[in-house]
Order: sequence, then structure tokens, then C-alpha cells
Amino acid sequence: MQDFRRDSKSDFLMFILQETPIDPVQIKNITPNANNGALVSFEGIVRADKHQDRVVSELLYIADAPACMIEGEKIITEALSKFAINEAVCIQRIGQLKATETAVWIGVWAPHRDEAFKGCRYIIEEVKKRLLIWKKEFFADGTSTWVQGGAK
Repeated sequence: MQDFRRDSKSDFLMFILQETPIDPVQIKNITPNANNGALVSFEGIVRADKHQDRVVSELLYIADAPACMIEGEKIITEALSKFAINEAVCIQRIGQLKATETAVWIGVWAPHRDEAFKGCRYIIEEVKKRLLIWKKEFFADGTSTWVQGGAK
């Protein structure tokens, strides 16, 4: 089992940057809280987009790790305070990822589904806006380019 970073208040993992593949099954079974009736998760997957007749085969994610850890934990803390959720985690991959690999995984546990959905949506939207992560696309034809800010 991975050694997850833990939140000092709840002793539950919150925000993780990692270079190794994400294992959603391992993560989603980590909380034994019997008050949870819902788990909503989001899994962002590297897709083989086509740009100007070139197919994306891989992405490189580079992060300002210290800034991402601070901001990522803020985002999770905000979600925990804004919504009636019990636990939340966001795992962001960094490094080189091939098409079909998981780039980000978010799990939100709550007594009820509505708040879990709201919390999960909040976390992914804020992560996309606020984390200092840069992305380079590698194409099947051997070329590459950096993705400009604001691109989805």
C-alpha cells in the first residue's frame, strides 16, 4: 500500500502528487467511515486527441510541487467546509503519461450523493484553475508542443 500524505485534522489523505500510476480501487476502499452513504469519483484520462491532423500519444505533466501541494490542500479543505462531505482526496499524476492512463483521480465521500457530486465537481474545477501544472503534448508523428494556458 502507498504511503499517502495525511491531513493533520482527520488523519485522512487529501492531496497527492505522484509519478506512479493511480490505483482507484486501493484509494476508494481506504476510508472506513460508516456515516458515508455515497462515494463520487472523477477520473481524468489522457485521451488521444487529434490536433491539426496529429494524434496525441502521450502527455508530460510538470508541476511546481511545493505550490501544488499547498494549493491542492487548500482546495480540499475548502470543499470539506463548503459541502456536507466527510472525506475527499485528489491525486494528480506528474511525469510522462500515455493515452488511456489516469492523469487525475478525485474521490469524495459523504452521507448523501448530492453533496458528494457537488464536492467532486468543485475540486476538479478548482484544480484545473489553480494548480501550477504545465502540459506538453507528444504526437504519434514524433513532434511535440506545449499546451497554452487555458486549453482544455
